[in-house]
Amino acid sequence: MSFESSAQPIKLGYLSDMTFAPGFPREDLFKAMRLVFEDALRDGLIDRPVEIVYREVEGLPKGSIKAVLDAFAELVDEGCLAVIGPSISDNAPPVRAAIEERFRVPALSMCGLEEWLGPWTFSLPLGSMSDEPRAWARLVAKGGGRTVGVVIEQSLIGETYLRNFRAACRAEGLRILAEEAIPQVAQDVGEAIGRIHAARPDAIVHCGFGLGILHVNPALRALDWDPPRYTGTAWQMAFATPALWQGLEGWVGIDLYDEGNPVGQAFLDRYEVAHGIRPSSYSPLARRDLATILVHAFADAHPLSPQGVRDALERVKLLPAACGAGGTRISFGNWMHRGWVGNRFLVARRLDADGRTHHLVDNAIFD
Repeated sequence: MSFESSAQPIKLGYLSDMTFAPGFPREDLFKAMRLVFEDALRDGLIDRPVEIVYREVEGLPKGSIKAVLDAFAELVDEGCLAVIGPSISDNAPPVRAAIEERFRVPALSMCGLEEWLGPWTFSLPLGSMSDEPRAWARLVAKGGGRTVGVVIEQSLIGETYLRNFRAACRAEGLRILAEEAIPQVAQDVGEAIGRIHAARPDAIVHCGFGLGILHVNPALRALDWDPPRYTGTAWQMAFATPALWQGLEGWVGIDLYDEGNPVGQAFLDRYEVAHGIRPSSYSPLARRDLATILVHAFADAHPLSPQGVRDALERVKLLPAACGAGGTRISFGNWMHRGWVGNRFLVARRLDADGRTHHLVDNAIFD
């Protein structure tokens, strides 16, 4: 390539604040994004390639916030114009503070904590700790339930969910009969589930990140009790390990994958041609949406700097989304830094007992 037509790549940071098990296919995290970036370069939407710079550390709840802040600093030092991450809500407020005080690089997170949102921080939440509790209450009520028992992981995530779920229950006319705290990592929860069982609620709701849910199903089986049970985007943890799938089997959870979304299915057509597989989960679609946002921001950033990208993100308007039910859009704006919009960007799904498949329960929760 000649001197006149060559340009350095745009560096994009990707920060995972959770370490994956040995053998986890990390490259799968980037396949969907690279397809979007390659298509954008080929079609002339951007004039240089995008290079993804990856860091993986163990943040909260199992690790430390220092590890996350150090990794973010490394990505800034690498020259990244934007960063995807962190994704866990416990890590979000300290990272947001550090971005505003010293990093000043725009960041997009898939966490569900609204306290993440700020001048430099944008969100495509895999769920929302304000919306998901309203979805649980609506689903319980639609199923004929009038009372609930709640298990709460002892964490910022769990307590935030609980606060919003109490308000949602009042709005739906539900009564909480029992609230039981459980650890935020997998430990025995038999006594807590026993106390909820003694209260005889119509349904169970779980508030938390998801690791604490692992031993709830065995505790229910020990009591010979199979109530309707609901969780949030903790449900997506089922795709991480077979043990978590078993732990979440029978739960209705909140997700962003709807096989009826034509934008998502068209992208999966493209993905299948490129990679020979067709995932049936939110993951490639969420990363497609993230990459689509960034393509528009990189193309519209003048100058191509962290501040320029931050300002361009606010000009992203009404992009058709692959996530959510059909019609979901992505828009940002001044003081509007949460991207998926529409009353169907969250759907409810249930895992099947075969350990592989899952099915749609409700894509009109808020209608």
